[in-house]
Amino acid sequence: MTFRARHLLGIEHLEPEEIRAVLDLAETYVDLNRRTVKSGDALQGLTQINMFFEASTRTQASFELAGKRLGADVMNMSVAQSSVKKGETLIDTALTLNAMHPDLLVVRHPSSGAVNLLASKVNCAVLNAGDGRHEHPTQALLDALTIRRAKGRIQRLTVAICGDIAHSRVARSNLILLGKMENRVRLIAPPTLMPSGVADFGCELYDDMREGLKDADVVMMLRLQKERMDGGFIPSEREYYHRFGLDAEKLSFAKEDAIVMHPGPMNRGVEIDGDLADDINRSVIQEQVEMGVAVRMACMDLLARNLRAERGARAVGV
Repeated sequence: MTFRARHLLGIEHLEPEEIRAVLDLAETYVDLNRRTVKSGDALQGLTQINMFFEASTRTQASFELAGKRLGADVMNMSVAQSSVKKGETLIDTALTLNAMHPDLLVVRHPSSGAVNLLASKVNCAVLNAGDGRHEHPTQALLDALTIRRAKGRIQRLTVAICGDIAHSRVARSNLILLGKMENRVRLIAPPTLMPSGVADFGCELYDDMREGLKDADVVMMLRLQKERMDGGFIPSEREYYHRFGLDAEKLSFAKEDAIVMHPGPMNRGVEIDGDLADDINRSVIQEQVEMGVAVRMACMDLLARNLRAERGARAVGV
């Protein structure tokens, strides 16, 4: 398989064939995860540390399950009780962890670029589990796998990403990945939630849901990230739902077989109608959660192969 990366810090530096390599390997792990015995040995003998500076349910649980199912020794570092809270810098924390000789470090951090900084200070493979407004690469990869399984391909589709684009690292990673795979991407949001310069990514911009959803193959909703907002970005949640919340009437403008996605957690009745979110004929939201474990298994497997190869080459003096 073609996958050259030493770390997984974002989608930006991955080539299309590397994206396909992750998705193809993840398919095998979907099958493994549906068995009664869900164990593999790709990470046997390796140590994985999950270091989450931001609260997470799906991503942290997904990475923990992924590591354990592949045989890694997994440690969840509780940042709330860590030395970071006592004033230790991120670099000092990185150096401390590096001295423990981990093999895989999974990091979520509220500051954009923090994971890249940490990766430059350690000897192990680092996976970005979300950094500020920068990127969330494994979310984009699991979304791509979900789309490919539902649509039979991940190229030449019309994908509408709707909602809080400005504060979303999920939107950024998906925008980059979908662009690399030759898809038509539309961003739909109120002007206050549309970041400046985003049109440079080659996407189409809309502030009207019905117009933006016309003939879309995929409708990807985003959460209103109120924790990242420091001003009045929307008049009210009720008004936001009326104009930008996904319901059956707005979805009728997309293709009849369009799928509905959401990275979670969902605000039902704010960005998406609850009945639509649970509609097994349109919604693939639960499939996204399932694909998340398989994709993270694939990412750690591929990085571990590169890590072992690098260490093997160093051992023989190549």
